[in-house]
Amino acid sequence: MGKFAKIAGATAAIIAGASAGAAVVEGLRDGDPNASFYDRFGKRACDVAVGIVALPVVGAVVAGCGAAIKLEDGGPVFYNAPRVGLNGRDFTMYKLRSMRENAPDLVMEDGSTYNGEDDPRMTRIGAFMRKTSLDEIPQFLNVLTGDMSVVGPRPDLRRETELYRPGEEVKLTVKPGVTGYAAVYGRNSLPWHDRLALDAEYVQKRSFALDVKIFLKTFSTVFAQEGIYIEDEEGAQKQGSQHEAGSQAS
Repeated sequence: MGKFAKIAGATAAIIAGASAGAAVVEGLRDGDPNASFYDRFGKRACDVAVGIVALPVVGAVVAGCGAAIKLEDGGPVFYNAPRVGLNGRDFTMYKLRSMRENAPDLVMEDGSTYNGEDDPRMTRIGAFMRKTSLDEIPQFLNVLTGDMSVVGPRPDLRRETELYRPGEEVKLTVKPGVTGYAAVYGRNSLPWHDRLALDAEYVQKRSFALDVKIFLKTFSTVFAQEGIYIEDEEGAQKQGSQHEAGSQAS
């Protein structure tokens, strides 16, 4: 056991060192020279640290929920969700599958994805994971790969970015987050464009102190199960797609 712990510790140290070095290179090469030290270097360093600490939790959640997903319908454990990230680049966001396979896309009148409590596409384990946000836990792997940050605007589908109003596209100038300003102050209960307004506000106000505040607020929001579902469910309409819902209701 002691030998295993030493190996695990050494591996984590190697990952941390490599990721920290990559963060420095990334900050020097791609960072805005007028940005704060935190934006250029500190935020990535914090992401790596939190991501490594979260790895045992990711493993436990994937093992437990993955077994439940398989037992319920035998389908795939993960839903690899296409999303738009920093500077409009496409990436794959990792999620545990919370909907039945080949579920149709349901879209609200404003173009956002439907996310109601009575959503017929959700599986039983999926409804539980949605309420507890356990389906989002694999995104700490996205944090370690550099596609996401721990704190930032929640990422959108490509079709949703095409419906942005002027000023809302500013959210694409920072990395998307596992949690974010709009995610803890309203979540899905807010209309979509109100959430986008909060995302834009975050981009303008972002700082280490704000990120810490959002990160800590996430725990109380999740435990209280606040704002999980959209409150105005009128206007949801089924689209013709027979692919699994493009968003998995992020």
